Amino acid sequence: MPHDENQSHWHEPGKDQKAGFGKFGRPAMPYDTFMEAEGIPVYRDIGIQRVQDVPLKSWARLGGRGSYIQLYGTEGLWGMYVVEVPPGGALNIERHVYEKMVLVIEGRGSTDVWQEGQVKPQTFEWQRGSMFAVPLNAFHRFVNATNSPALLLCGTTAPNMFNLVDNPHFIFNCPYNFAERYAGTEDYFRPKDDIAPDPVRGLAMKRTNFIPDVINCELPLDNRRSPGYRRIEPHMAGNRFYQWVGQHETGRYSKAHKHASAAVLICLKGKGYTYTWPEALGMRPWENGKGDLVKRQDYEFGGMVSAAPMTGDWFHQHFGVSKDPLRLTAWFGANNSRARKPGVPGEAIMDLGAIDMKKGGDAIPYHEEDPHLRMEFEQTLAKEGAQTRMDPRWYDEKTAAEDQPKDLF
Repeated sequence: MPHDENQSHWHEPGKDQKAGFGKFGRPAMPYDTFMEAEGIPVYRDIGIQRVQDVPLKSWARLGGRGSYIQLYGTEGLWGMYVVEVPPGGALNIERHVYEKMVLVIEGRGSTDVWQEGQVKPQTFEWQRGSMFAVPLNAFHRFVNATNSPALLLCGTTAPNMFNLVDNPHFIFNCPYNFAERYAGTEDYFRPKDDIAPDPVRGLAMKRTNFIPDVINCELPLDNRRSPGYRRIEPHMAGNRFYQWVGQHETGRYSKAHKHASAAVLICLKGKGYTYTWPEALGMRPWENGKGDLVKRQDYEFGGMVSAAPMTGDWFHQHFGVSKDPLRLTAWFGANNSRARKPGVPGEAIMDLGAIDMKKGGDAIPYHEEDPHLRMEFEQTLAKEGAQTRMDPRWYDEKTAAEDQPKDLF
């Protein structure tokens, strides 16, 4: 049948051929195209030592300077950006049909929040280390209260919406008020300290839309990642965006574990590094002569790392190497945690990241990890004038079971 030679035309393969190119480049998704059109940098890597050092460029839509951050493994799952609020000024008013988490990296100021028809905006103040959620599709404005720039790190579900509807006008101009998420109640941004069990996994959870100082707030004992490990899950603004805050004691480090891509760990206190490597390298990559294939990201306050980049199911292990404990917040975006992934309602799910490999989980116990990790950790601590607090018994299979925190299930 005749066809226009100027248009692409599909030809059926011969009987001994397969259709298609075989190899092809991954196309840009609508959110990728949107980021590029914004005219600011898009940072892509496995991590950042300090987000304070990311190059910023004037951002017309927001009225400050900023940069998008899309770490490997988070593509299409959730988005991140850093934005500078000008000294003594404010960013432009925003409204969008996607969720947004905010962590204050530098500065002090306030946020105004209101819905269509609300007579008076609600205003709350923030400082370095404050963390809060902007209610879905609520008008909001960030105001700088000082003569120095303020720096905000924001995590969003924008990729989810852009890749679904591919319509910026709808995303930024939808008139619907999500009253079930935000109704302007007087105490909406008042910090709440009550701790309850997460209804799905039974972990410590705090229902609050604002944490004044996530760097120094108290954390309940958890013990799942390392002995003495502390952790809380802030449940904010009715969001599907999932995050937690955890802390390893000084001189201790986490067990290696693996899971799907999405989690980005952001350093809140101390300094450290993360090793991450594909499952195919095995539990002891250095011992197997494959240590050069392991990726390392160093970080301090404001730094971050994609825990399981690339294709996911990478082992990752976190080491705090300062005299301060290592405090991290992990951001997962929407519906990416183990407990919120799609599946058959009611099916049994195990907390695999907290269960050792021999017990059917995804964690490598200390006595089975690569010896290189312990040796390097102790050497790095010594350079920082700190000492290890890892009990030698934890590296012996016979005594490890006696000293390690026991599972409650």
